[in-house]
Amino acid sequence: MEDILVLNNICKRFGNLEVLRDVSLSVRRGEIVAIVGPSGAGKTTLLQIAGSLDRADSGSVVYDSVDIMRLNDTKLAKFRNANIGFIFQFHELLPEFTARENVAMPALIAGRSRKEALRDADSLLEMLGLAERVGHKPSELSGGEKQRVAIARALVNNPEIVLADEPTGSLDSRNRDEIQAIIADLCARRGHTFLIVTHDPTLASIAHRVVEMQDGKVVGDYSRK
Repeated sequence: MEDILVLNNICKRFGNLEVLRDVSLSVRRGEIVAIVGPSGAGKTTLLQIAGSLDRADSGSVVYDSVDIMRLNDTKLAKFRNANIGFIFQFHELLPEFTARENVAMPALIAGRSRKEALRDADSLLEMLGLAERVGHKPSELSGGEKQRVAIARALVNNPEIVLADEPTGSLDSRNRDEIQAIIADLCARRGHTFLIVTHDPTLASIAHRVVEMQDGKVVGDYSRK
């Protein structure tokens, strides 16, 4: 499998605090990579840099042949919208919009027609078992349903990679297992690529590789499958 994402020698400071120290990491197309380690290891900061939500002080973030650290803010936002999907721990759905509208939002931002965006949103929500919930707002959905909506939103632009930060961290065990199964299935059946930060060993168990971080460095990279 070819590398879809390569991070080279990433360094990041916040004031006097060195959060990432010369971190290098690659993700191959069609695999699930889990980043694990104690709190404060730099996992989320690395994920944010990989997703262009933050900029490294030095190093490179390369998607295929594109070094996104060389893009200006406008080009970076366009690249992010088209190529990277995000799943957050607390779903981050917009409360005033329905599930369908939340999922369609990235497609509308990309300039697609409302009809096409809503059609694709409905298709994804149906695939994730939410066909009867498309018109419901987040306040009317369970925790597991909200996270499934967030997964659909991450996929609506058919991104090159999905970055997930503790996607099961706020869920009970039943919903955790459900989301875990969905991620594994999306990788196996549809070829989606995932880079996941997690403290959950159950979620990490579905990964093809587990990358261990400690004190701002990668201290292990283990193949599981």
